[in-house]
Amino acid sequence: MTQLELFFDLVIVFAFTMVTALAADDPTAANLLRAGLVLALMWWLWIAYSWLGNVVKADEGITRVAMFVAMGGAFIAALTIPEAFSDMPGGWFGPLVFAIAYLVVRLVHVGIFWVISAEDPQLRGQLLRWALGSITFGTTLLVIAAMTEGIVQIALWLAAIVGDMVWTWAAGTDWRINSAKHFAERYGLIVIVALGESIVSIGIGVAGLPVSWPIVLGSMLGLAVSGLLWWLYFDVAAISIEHAFAHARGAHQIKIAQNSYTYGHFPMIAGVIALSLGLKKVLYYVGDSSHHTLTDALYGIPLGALYGGPALFLLGVVAAKYYAVKEVSIGRVVTAVLLVVLAPLASQLPALASLALLCAVLAALVVFETVRYATPRDEIRHA
Repeated sequence: MTQLELFFDLVIVFAFTMVTALAADDPTAANLLRAGLVLALMWWLWIAYSWLGNVVKADEGITRVAMFVAMGGAFIAALTIPEAFSDMPGGWFGPLVFAIAYLVVRLVHVGIFWVISAEDPQLRGQLLRWALGSITFGTTLLVIAAMTEGIVQIALWLAAIVGDMVWTWAAGTDWRINSAKHFAERYGLIVIVALGESIVSIGIGVAGLPVSWPIVLGSMLGLAVSGLLWWLYFDVAAISIEHAFAHARGAHQIKIAQNSYTYGHFPMIAGVIALSLGLKKVLYYVGDSSHHTLTDALYGIPLGALYGGPALFLLGVVAAKYYAVKEVSIGRVVTAVLLVVLAPLASQLPALASLALLCAVLAALVVFETVRYATPRDEIRHA
């Protein structure tokens, strides 16, 4: 993994922060949908460069220049996330700026892939098939959507995202994986980036407030939840997926890259961002003097995000691992369902207690798996 790729990911960190802020500022179903659509676009932007960096070194030659240009476009898109759907008074027209910045980043990606595939007819053919639909769906529809509003705008965004993802899946498997280890590391890093955003949300929720026992307890519980999700991904699952990925060959390896990583990791990222929203609201409850720490309950979309986010994360890990190794982690599926079932109960508890309950459920899953699967866990981790 190159240092420039890590630098590129800092832009994505900022984009994740902006998505969380967009959802937190107006936690309604409609705004949560908008935040999810923006997250999907920024994810698709990132995965394009994860594939590019596996074919050519990101910090060499013209690719280095292209990466900096792409970073600039991605940063402008991230800055414009609050205006991605509706323009603010003054300045440029926000929705169009977002769409054009995103278009520039995608065109730079296609241009570099075109250059580096000059001596690889098979890869160039794959690029042409993919770019034909990807540019049509993923970028052109987004520019058109910038000129609309309401349901039409949302429909065009959905068409852009779903069309791009479906076209990518159907466009073929003549891509290249030069290093399975590098590819897996890139996706592991983006999971850490997302988990880092959840920790940032904890800090933002209590920034500027005097330290008290509810703030310390809430912060430690939030940090523990993020740490438990880290454990549930990196302890065994990430290693198992990477082993299967590294030993696969040809089209099967490309399919694992697509289904276990490109598609399979998105629910994990979305789950962590949802958790970030929930944690931000819990810590706000804990630190805000207008709320009673030991009585006021979290409810509605913030509570759904707090419990639904980890559930979605667990299901994402299960799906990614299943495609790679054909094993279903029943305990994780049961835990995900349990979190959804417990959410109504948590709405009757103080916000801090609902966070403690979430932490306890995830901790129980970690302890169960560590004890129940001690031998295979040791074999996988020390193979």
